[in-house]
Amino acid sequence: MELFALDSDNRLRASALLLLLFFQMTGRVAGESGLYPLVVSTWPFLEAVERAWSAVNNGYSAVDSVVEGCSACEELRCDGTVGPGGSPDENGETTIDAMVMDGVTMEVGAVAAMRYIKDGIKAARLVMRHTKHTLLVGEKASAFSISMGLPGPTDLSSPESIEKWNKWKENNCQPNFWKNVVPVNSCGPYHSNGLLLVAETTCPGDDPRRAVELRSNHFGLHSHDTISMAVIDKFGYIAVGTSTNGATFKIPGRVGDGPIAGSSAYADSDIGACGATGDGDIMMRFLPCYQVVESMRLGMKPKDAAKDAISRIARKFPDFVGAIFAVNKNGTHAGACHGWTFQYSVRSPEMYRTEIFTVHP
Repeated sequence: MELFALDSDNRLRASALLLLLFFQMTGRVAGESGLYPLVVSTWPFLEAVERAWSAVNNGYSAVDSVVEGCSACEELRCDGTVGPGGSPDENGETTIDAMVMDGVTMEVGAVAAMRYIKDGIKAARLVMRHTKHTLLVGEKASAFSISMGLPGPTDLSSPESIEKWNKWKENNCQPNFWKNVVPVNSCGPYHSNGLLLVAETTCPGDDPRRAVELRSNHFGLHSHDTISMAVIDKFGYIAVGTSTNGATFKIPGRVGDGPIAGSSAYADSDIGACGATGDGDIMMRFLPCYQVVESMRLGMKPKDAAKDAISRIARKFPDFVGAIFAVNKNGTHAGACHGWTFQYSVRSPEMYRTEIFTVHP
């Protein structure tokens, strides 16, 4: 019998049953605010979010939309911590880390410590689409990217990054990321001071965490940061992407959490996604975004999953600085942070513009 042949009461019941069936098939829950498509990003990178939103709302895939969003941040040099022209290393050079992950196929493409190529997220997509690898690094990543059509080689430094580097050298190259070393002069080269490993020098009953020096002076909103973005497209497929030029004054060759799937970001279209930012050297030891998605798989709400992942790190490193956002497949989102106040941005069909959510430690 056709729906419109029913009387009004039965038609209403039939409509309700069809709506319930739709929610069950798509995994959505009636009354929830999250609707497809959806864009979530670390920090108030509004132009990047709007670029991704425009793409996904016009039918782009989740993967291509997240690349559009992160590319916008690279072009705009968001906070000087994404794209070229920021975060010089000890040699004054800017390098790029980036990653993209498809939450349907679980494919990942990433580049790390990449020199001379400004389009980090596009290079990461090329790795995912045209190789069977997950991560390419250094000058070989640059050569691959150029061979696949990206522009380069390009000097990724800027007058601002060079000025910052010169001031750092004038300050005797402080702060830096070395420990247990003796410098030949104020700015190195550095040599081991001959101390034994912590495990060999501590006495029974000593807390080994005392040997870990504080790192919070290295990290702040404008000294180290990542755009980490999640996109849910119109089909409910999820992708994540990240891009960063890493920690300011890092030791050349250092790779942070940006290109590491499960640390800076993670996606599974059956469950949801996560994005992270902060002290990547610490956070990558805990794979917080993998933890978040797996916690949601076990039934945790995004807010609880995010807090749990952050607390696991804080218990071991109480002075670390970092934050994450979590979003489930229904679009419900939340954030958690430690050591700073965190903001993340969201765009959904029910919003007239990108909205910023503030999370306190």
